[in-house]
Amino acid sequence: MNFNEIKELIDIVDGSDLQETIIEQGDFKIIMRRACTPVISQPNVLQVTEPAFQPSPQVLNVEPTVLKEEPTWGLIESRSPIVGTFYQSSSPDSPPFVSINDTIKKGDVLCIIEAMKLMNEIEAEVSGTIVEILVENGQAVEYDQPLFRIKP
Repeated sequence: MNFNEIKELIDIVDGSDLQETIIEQGDFKIIMRRACTPVISQPNVLQVTEPAFQPSPQVLNVEPTVLKEEPTWGLIESRSPIVGTFYQSSSPDSPPFVSINDTIKKGDVLCIIEAMKLMNEIEAEVSGTIVEILVENGQAVEYDQPLFRIKP
């Protein structure tokens, strides 16, 4: 590929909704990614409202429950850039790329997502500590689905 072809590809990707594009031609490989904006989520709040009718206390004795959820403030979610199958390691015999409480650096491989028989290494976009792995090995993932929560 020459410079003009690469520039044309950049213009095409820039004008689209694609987050990542990988182009391979022989020994040449180019990966184009949009800058990732960290997602900082807030904990869910459970709101309890009164039911439309109140059964007799002798008939039903229900205690309200509160969902307990770990706070996610300040955590960055690493999201899937493509649709595919999530794998924690390069082969079934290999150890996972990362585990909970592992310290990672920007550029470290977090997982592999298989799409159309191609294995795509997903790299960390920030340095930090893996706090949560949100998907199971072998699970199908959607575009932009959260995969990991990282404490920067």
